[in-house]
Amino acid sequence: MPPRGGIGRRQWLQAGGLAIAGCTGESVPTAGTGLPATPVMRWVDAEHGPGHRLRHKSGSLPPAAVQRRATVLVVGAGVAGLAAARAFARAGVDDVQLLELAAQPGGQSRGHELAGMPCPLGAHYLPLPGPAAREVSAFLHELGLLRHELGRTVADERHLCHSPQERLFIDGAWAESLLPPADPASRTQAQYRAFAAQVRKAQALGFALPSTRAPWTPAHAALDRLSFSDWLAHEGLDDERLRWFLDYCCRDDYGAGLQQVSAWAGLHYFASRHGFAAPGEREVEASAAVFTWPEGNAWLVRHLVMPLAGRLHTGRAVLQVDEGRHGVQVLAWDEQAGQLESWRAGRVVLAVPVFVAARLLARPPAALSAAAATLRYAPWLVANLQLDQPLLERPGASPSWDNVPYGGTALGWVDAMHQTLRHRSGPTVLTAYRSLLPGDRAALLQGRAEDWAAAALAEIIAVHPDLPRRLRQVDLMRWGHAMAIPAPGVRSSVQAGALAALRQARGRVRFAHGDLSGSSVFEEAFTLGHGVAQG
Repeated sequence: MPPRGGIGRRQWLQAGGLAIAGCTGESVPTAGTGLPATPVMRWVDAEHGPGHRLRHKSGSLPPAAVQRRATVLVVGAGVAGLAAARAFARAGVDDVQLLELAAQPGGQSRGHELAGMPCPLGAHYLPLPGPAAREVSAFLHELGLLRHELGRTVADERHLCHSPQERLFIDGAWAESLLPPADPASRTQAQYRAFAAQVRKAQALGFALPSTRAPWTPAHAALDRLSFSDWLAHEGLDDERLRWFLDYCCRDDYGAGLQQVSAWAGLHYFASRHGFAAPGEREVEASAAVFTWPEGNAWLVRHLVMPLAGRLHTGRAVLQVDEGRHGVQVLAWDEQAGQLESWRAGRVVLAVPVFVAARLLARPPAALSAAAATLRYAPWLVANLQLDQPLLERPGASPSWDNVPYGGTALGWVDAMHQTLRHRSGPTVLTAYRSLLPGDRAALLQGRAEDWAAAALAEIIAVHPDLPRRLRQVDLMRWGHAMAIPAPGVRSSVQAGALAALRQARGRVRFAHGDLSGSSVFEEAFTLGHGVAQG
């Protein structure tokens, strides 16, 4: 059964005029052409056994075959874990070791390569940091991405998204920007202006990235208790084009739409960054620019990993963390060696989602159990599509890095080769993103690659019917718990106090993950990771 909202494999193959052949991971050539009749469709990093080992572990474990020690042991080598290791090392702690479940570090910022072309498996850009993201800014200065020049901060333009940055397919043509165009005298334009005024009011309340450095007042709490959809309705903001755009923004940043996220989260998207302006009211600010690379944020991960030679241990499924009087014991299963390791550390950082941390700890604190019970997660599907040539262009705006069809439920696609400096067109990789509902998780983890590929490709084919003729391979990445959803009440409820308690924990076991802010954003994860090394 194909996923909800997708088209069947037969339908999309027929759309391209191609013969139907079995797909078992190899292309079947069309007679006399040398070209494949069906592209390779496969899951990448699709083995969930190691990740689910914790769920199915028995009450007793075999004796540890290896005994190891560390001054600081970080569990999880995503952005927060790597930032924590970096911060401890900069604080003078020499013996920092990291355990990572996957075969490569980076968490949801991992990268991939398809036909020799780099592409992302998850997060693929980083906005220019604002003044509250001090640790992120310092890291970017260290890498040379930012520099001080004549009293101001300047970004290295070679790493900023090349122009044109984004476009929207609407009314049969491509339009510049992702905000749907509106006639100056239209009701849509009037609602754009009204929403811009609401964002300015929100900015006066105080918003920032990371959000833990912004004030929290009764006005913020009131926004947090409402869904963004309900708040918009209360304010009379019901224009179809405006609501589609805001829904897209929420799904892009949080993995969930207007009805699932809080009004605080919906306004935070704009008020903590570059605001919102109706078309024609002002130029796009420099702060709207983003850093990006063909492999996405894996470029940043690579620089975080470089100093960790010999101290990063991948393929480790951590099974138990037990805090004692004189240290912390961590039991981890070495997937490659097929044996149990026992680690003793003076301090352990759990840089994993809170629901995982709650299962790892032999005696989880009440705050952790409360946080794990509060947060819900959006699954994601990321599809990298290898093309032998660029797709035929439709009327309107020029080819861009980010390409989104209006009215769709997916998040569009980015062109990995847009960031290269090649002077002629040729093979490329498109990375298509789709956020899903929590109820879709089981189907995502159990589904066939062919069916989910069809779902990922459906909206692209609607714009570019020549896609099946150009497509050579589809590599699919599934994230079962991709993003914590900032649902109504997450930040303002009684349970939300647990997130603050976990952020402030200063015992032998500390916590560092984007979950502790209520959303999965790079600036949040990096700052929280850096913070565990303080004090």
